[in-house]
Amino acid sequence: MTNRERAMNILHYKSVDRMPAVHFGYWCELLLEWAEQGKISMDLAKSWGDGNDADAELDKIIGWDFNWYRCRGARNGLSPSFETKILEILPDGTQRVQNSLGLIERIKPGIASIPSEDGYLLTDRKAFEELYLPKMQYFEERVKGLFDNFNETRPKDVPVGLHLGSVLGEVRNMLSVAGMSELMYDEDEDLLADIIDAYAEMQYKCAEAVLKTGAKFDFAHYWEDICFKNGPLLSPVKFEELCAKHYKKRNDLCKQYGIDIISLDCDGVTEKLLPTWFENGVNTMFPIEIGVWGDQFEPARKKFGKEMRGVGAMDKTALRKDKSAVDKELERIQRLVDLGGFIPCPDHRLMPGSKFELVQYYAEEVKKIKV
Repeated sequence: MTNRERAMNILHYKSVDRMPAVHFGYWCELLLEWAEQGKISMDLAKSWGDGNDADAELDKIIGWDFNWYRCRGARNGLSPSFETKILEILPDGTQRVQNSLGLIERIKPGIASIPSEDGYLLTDRKAFEELYLPKMQYFEERVKGLFDNFNETRPKDVPVGLHLGSVLGEVRNMLSVAGMSELMYDEDEDLLADIIDAYAEMQYKCAEAVLKTGAKFDFAHYWEDICFKNGPLLSPVKFEELCAKHYKKRNDLCKQYGIDIISLDCDGVTEKLLPTWFENGVNTMFPIEIGVWGDQFEPARKKFGKEMRGVGAMDKTALRKDKSAVDKELERIQRLVDLGGFIPCPDHRLMPGSKFELVQYYAEEVKKIKV
């Protein structure tokens, strides 16, 4: 069987010859660590990216079958994007930077982490209508040329997804968490709804245009990241009110084109948002982070039944410890695999400190899990 057949069969509750060894990439700092340890070349470490040649070469060295995150989509972000520019350099070297979404961040040179939010351009309706709405329009160049000969040139042995963009996650990136919260609860909920509606309609038209090219995909995929360790960043009631219709519209479109596996990437504790996603067409969660809160897949499966599929839920921190920790994690994963419709994958990008030999060991052992 090909890895594409293995993955799609598992998600459709069909038989397979074995479990595929699936990953979700690496922190760049980890690859530099491995290069400095002599495990891989520095050129390989610096050239890695999801689904590129360096990624495939690392798969061979480590023993992975493939990187799950192999998606293609339209140019469905703000267009043109804002100019990225340094606004100020503080005495300690911290830079205040306006990024491509118009969000102002504090970036500390040499620190590999999510920057602190320090302001945003999308402050009111005037800013939305004058600065952002023109960048949220659909035009043919968002898709033109991206999918020429796609079906002939796409990989045949691994699943490839249509990237649907986002309904709220990217809007949150434009507003910041504070800005989104202020609009929602203190200032102008109607404006927030208009922002979400405009951006979602453009992304719907992008997905529709891609599918009209005849390009074939194994699944469709969203990126959201709107939860943290204590749950969602907004009320589930508000989320349903603002976002449910957009998931349904986009997912119905996918199903019209024969795409029946629709996955969504959201970190953190997602439990309270699952009803909105699953009642409106999403049926596969990724990467199902473990975090300090523990397993989320088994409880969700008990609640939603076999329509709740999953890719992820392998506690990647075991790969920083020892073989016994990995073995213990493999035992836990077997219980999730037994539920069906589940493909184990490290629950996010492998982080600095992950041990090269342990990653190799896991990649080989996960193939032996009984399906």
